[in-house]
Amino acid sequence: MDVPVDRIATQEVPPVLVDRPAIHTSPVIFASPHSGRCYSSAFLASSRLDALNLRRSEDCFVDELFAAAPEHGVPLLSATFPRAYCDANREPWELDPTMFEDTLPPWVNTTSPRVGAGLGTIARVVASGEAIYRARLNFAEAERRVDALWRPYHDTLTSLIGGAKALFGCCLLIDCHSMPSNAQPTRGGVRHADFVLGDAHGSASTPRVTRHVERLLTDLGYVVRRNDPYAGGFVTRHYGRPRDHVHALQIEISRDLYMDEARIVRLPTFDALRRDMTTVIASIVREAPDLISP
Repeated sequence: MDVPVDRIATQEVPPVLVDRPAIHTSPVIFASPHSGRCYSSAFLASSRLDALNLRRSEDCFVDELFAAAPEHGVPLLSATFPRAYCDANREPWELDPTMFEDTLPPWVNTTSPRVGAGLGTIARVVASGEAIYRARLNFAEAERRVDALWRPYHDTLTSLIGGAKALFGCCLLIDCHSMPSNAQPTRGGVRHADFVLGDAHGSASTPRVTRHVERLLTDLGYVVRRNDPYAGGFVTRHYGRPRDHVHALQIEISRDLYMDEARIVRLPTFDALRRDMTTVIASIVREAPDLISP
């Protein structure tokens, strides 16, 4: 099967891309930490999985769904590196000791639930559960990935948040993700959620933001849930600090709305969903100052 993979060495492309507006008009930032699809030949060679199975961990095409953000006056941050290689939505040092030849330093977090599931900063498995690597890694390799990829992503995000606060006195981060359609079983004959909004159960953002986005999506005809089963990852919980006038909301989109999950290709419905996301972007950007202003 011909699998669409950008076979570009990680070091040949910047680790992050920022699509900036001509004029920053609202205290909003959109970010996609898991849509990166630049797979180095060395990574592909080190994996026991083919490219198709490695891509199961991607939030495929999410950066494209939110591509209109700069046209509405706000930046869009995207990682170029794949989540299976280094996960920007984790602490920098969530590592599984069974993956490494050498002993990990004592300050590494080896006991988090993410590590236990094999989905730490350097993942042991892809999202569907298959082991990634043929052999164990050295800790030096984890350090290299964190320094070359994880840190630039978070340094850039921190800079964008600081810039928004300097301009507007506050910031709203929309952290954009996708979820497998089988992540939630159908309940009582009711279709699983099309979108899950995660605000860390109200601690990462003012409820006004979550209510606004929920209403937008519901009015567009989608089934929406809050914080179940995704309440927000590291990015949402780390940056979402309403007392410091920084709010964060994670948006998870069910992949069956826009892509063939088996073949990892866009469905004909992709363009319609992208238009709906542009409607959502426009409303968030327009209303954010009233929703989160100090």
